[in-house]
Amino acid sequence: MAEVISMEDIRATASTLEIDVSNIDFDSIRLPPGEDFGITSDDDDLHEEDPLEYDSGFGNIIVVDNLPVVPREKFEKLEGVVRKIYSQIGVIKEDGLWMPVDSDTQKTLGYCFIEYNTPQEAELAREKTNGYKLDRAHIFAVNMFDDFDRFMKVPDEWAPPETKPYTPGENLQHWLTDEKARDQFVIRAGSDTEVLWNDARHLKPEPVYKRAYWTESFVQWSPLGTYLATVHRQGAAVWGGATAFNRLMRYAHPQVKLIDFSPGEKYLVTYSSHEPSNPRDTHRVVLNVFDVRTGKVMRDFKGSMDEFSVGGAGGVSGVSWPVFRWGGGKEDKYFARIGKNVISVYETETFSLIDKKSLKVENVMDLSWSPADPILALFVPELGGGNQPARVSLVQIPSKEELRQKNLFSVSDCKMYWQSNGDYLAVKVDRYTKTKKSTYTGFELFRIKERDIPIEVLELENKNDKIIAFAWEPKGHRFAVIHGDSPRPDVSFYSMRSGSNTGRVSKLTTLKGKQANALFWSPAGRYIILAGLKGFNGQLEFYNVDELETMATAEHFMATDIEWDPTGRYVATSVTSVHEMENGFNIWSFNGKLLYRILKDHFFQFLWRPRPPSFLSPEKEEEIAKNLKKYSKKYEAEDQDVSMLLSEQDREKRKMLKDEWERWVNDWKRWHEEEKAERQRLRDGEASDEEEEYEAKEVEVEELLDVSEEVLSFDLDQE
Repeated sequence: MAEVISMEDIRATASTLEIDVSNIDFDSIRLPPGEDFGITSDDDDLHEEDPLEYDSGFGNIIVVDNLPVVPREKFEKLEGVVRKIYSQIGVIKEDGLWMPVDSDTQKTLGYCFIEYNTPQEAELAREKTNGYKLDRAHIFAVNMFDDFDRFMKVPDEWAPPETKPYTPGENLQHWLTDEKARDQFVIRAGSDTEVLWNDARHLKPEPVYKRAYWTESFVQWSPLGTYLATVHRQGAAVWGGATAFNRLMRYAHPQVKLIDFSPGEKYLVTYSSHEPSNPRDTHRVVLNVFDVRTGKVMRDFKGSMDEFSVGGAGGVSGVSWPVFRWGGGKEDKYFARIGKNVISVYETETFSLIDKKSLKVENVMDLSWSPADPILALFVPELGGGNQPARVSLVQIPSKEELRQKNLFSVSDCKMYWQSNGDYLAVKVDRYTKTKKSTYTGFELFRIKERDIPIEVLELENKNDKIIAFAWEPKGHRFAVIHGDSPRPDVSFYSMRSGSNTGRVSKLTTLKGKQANALFWSPAGRYIILAGLKGFNGQLEFYNVDELETMATAEHFMATDIEWDPTGRYVATSVTSVHEMENGFNIWSFNGKLLYRILKDHFFQFLWRPRPPSFLSPEKEEEIAKNLKKYSKKYEAEDQDVSMLLSEQDREKRKMLKDEWERWVNDWKRWHEEEKAERQRLRDGEASDEEEEYEAKEVEVEELLDVSEEVLSFDLDQE
């Protein structure tokens, strides 16, 4: 692939050729037909090196082997049986079933070809009927027609693979060694995707890498920030590095719509849905689980959309996304999905079900993994009209042992929130009142790390208050709740500790009448943003929970998104293209100071690059916090140098503006002197330019505008 050059290089080259780049419409440039000037499209490259199964045009045909060998008189009956079996799976094309006959014996050859309308139907038929037992002597062997073409290309003799010399790649964590300890972020605006440094000291972003049409829908960082994923028609790709962003791997999955990384970045799940040829059928879903490093498909899952739409509240196109929930922390040991009355838990060593069977849980509606331990939290709603209560269960994996269960009565809805370290689980429970005409809300708080997992019930002072938002403090013991009625609900803060008693929840404070409907904790805890998005027009309150005081209030009009950087030092607020005006983003300090603002038309995405966990032990982090003044001297000196540099730059800028002004004044004086004689002539010889030295006189001037002559006739007889 040809090297991508930056706009700075293009401008420099254009300058040497005396070309004004600002007058060039790059979007109107078209290459001659068949010419790519050595720049290979990502999609073409993917298509060439990883041909898809239906590239040959026969991806919708299957071959069914091990059919009975029958004479002509039984041919029609056998064809009817085969057609009945396979027409239940998809629409067979007209004349789409062909059963070859031996010309000598006039008997069938024991196999047939079936052509469906779509490759997806053919794949489903292969999956459903391969191994189908027609009778004791005939067990179907079903293959895709394209597979035979691939098998025919296998050489007769084995040859060892070619050994390629090892070429070391770029250190994918090199960006973490930035001397200024800056963070990166990616933005998408128009057709451009750009990675930048957040250079908050200089109050501006510093460009890293920019590329047009880098993705066809969205970009996504991996959870530890190693990779940037892009999505294309032919599949997904991941890129890495600090400045170059080379493509590291591609994952062939036609018409991919969604992607999801495992927490430890070992695996990538891709999702697509395909319309059925029969309108009465549901969409066909394809899910692939790839090994991120090798690009190998570790397991695929295919079926109707109904099979993947059970449970969860984050539905996308009828499917609860992500379909697979990852457990076991950063080791990526397990993943699970909800089925009808079952939970299927897979382990990634063999990508098979644990104990080769799913966990049967009647009417299960939601599941959520502990972020730290292999513990599943399950929610089962009421059954039998309330005769069997709803319940929340904690299940240990892989033993499938139930650690704790809590029955819940008169439940309308339930939502589970894990604390980031897995120390606590909050279950928000909406319950019906006795009349069943209204609901009220309470919380069931599980202390996961304590003996026997004690549960504490928390109800608000006004239990009829509507819960608008809930959020745990990352790595902490506090949580915040927005409750009450809009437009000015209350915000309450609670702690899972109460003074010297660490086993009891306590309220810290309630802030009355806040314009807020969303909560955004700093990743480091302590600070939180009370945000009023959507109808509240971007109201922001930066709050210090340690001191229980407001640090600043601000507004980012029409803000749609808020995201803390991974260190908790800076906050980005953005207005995406859901609004037609004010598109772009603002960068704020943790305490609410606006550092800089960038406007971008057709702004789609802003994503901070995640950081992996620190290698420092908790003891070392505590030691650094205690001796922060000693460490901070170096950075305070650097900040002072930057401040002086900025001051010097400001002085230089002001001096430049002053010099420019003085040059203009001097030029004006020179022109004024050169035109003195002309001004004197226009004033009829008067030499002075001072208006006060002249006497104003009123002069009346009469001007004849027009002369017309008209002849009038008189009738003398009438007189």
